[in-house]
Amino acid sequence: MPPLLSHHQRFIRRKGVKFKKMSRRRFLAGIVLGSPLVAMADAKWLEPNWVNTRRIRLGSGKPAHRFVHFTDVHHKGDRPYLQSVVRKINALSPEFVCFTGDLIEKTEHLAEALEILSGIRCPLYGVPGNHDYWSKASFEPIARCFAATGGRWLQDESTVTADGKFSLLGATCLSSKQPPRQANATTRNIFLMHYPAWVKKLTGAYDLILAGHSHGGQVRIPFYGPLIVPFGVEEYDMGLFQTSSGPLYVNPGIGWFPVPIRFNCRPEITVFEIRVPAG
Repeated sequence: MPPLLSHHQRFIRRKGVKFKKMSRRRFLAGIVLGSPLVAMADAKWLEPNWVNTRRIRLGSGKPAHRFVHFTDVHHKGDRPYLQSVVRKINALSPEFVCFTGDLIEKTEHLAEALEILSGIRCPLYGVPGNHDYWSKASFEPIARCFAATGGRWLQDESTVTADGKFSLLGATCLSSKQPPRQANATTRNIFLMHYPAWVKKLTGAYDLILAGHSHGGQVRIPFYGPLIVPFGVEEYDMGLFQTSSGPLYVNPGIGWFPVPIRFNCRPEITVFEIRVPAG
């Protein structure tokens, strides 16, 4: 008795459909030819708005403090995207938020960017980036927005958080200005700056140094790194680095410039958790 055939098998036999067996070589060729298209689609349509939340723990022991770092928004009018970033930040319930420059590229987008950032439900501290200067925007409304959250827009100055636990020091990274020195020996000191390579100019010792500007290169080749990074980055392209002035973290940013692509380099919100020994 011949074996029973399914309806699908009978249809294929009746129509005379034939399938070629795929060889290993043909299979690998398909992967090689298809991979560039997949990578291009990822870089153009997936990663630019696929925000990653990275968590970094400093110290040992039980969690004591949590704060967030984001940078390089480059707001160009994509309101829903920036609103989603603010929602993600609020959902993390940080004690405060640090921003390290490049809010906008053109003044016309400043009001909307500040309106959205005003929704951050904790103190927001930040410093300017090169595009904030190049836009020729007034820093006064930015300072008012940050102050309204309980934070501060820092231009070569420092401030202490309301609970007295942290000193925030902010540099403009202007060549004519000297970076502020360590402000308070009784607090944890966080230094904010835009250009990562400016860490080589620092003379103080800090608990943490935060920077942006690099965008992580936006396009990172596996086992190689970024194809290109802007000036003021040098070897500090992305991630955590140990320096003579303290640990430096370079965030790959939220936005993009000059082209809307990212590959192997998702936009990022970084959560820092300060831990202290028990007892």
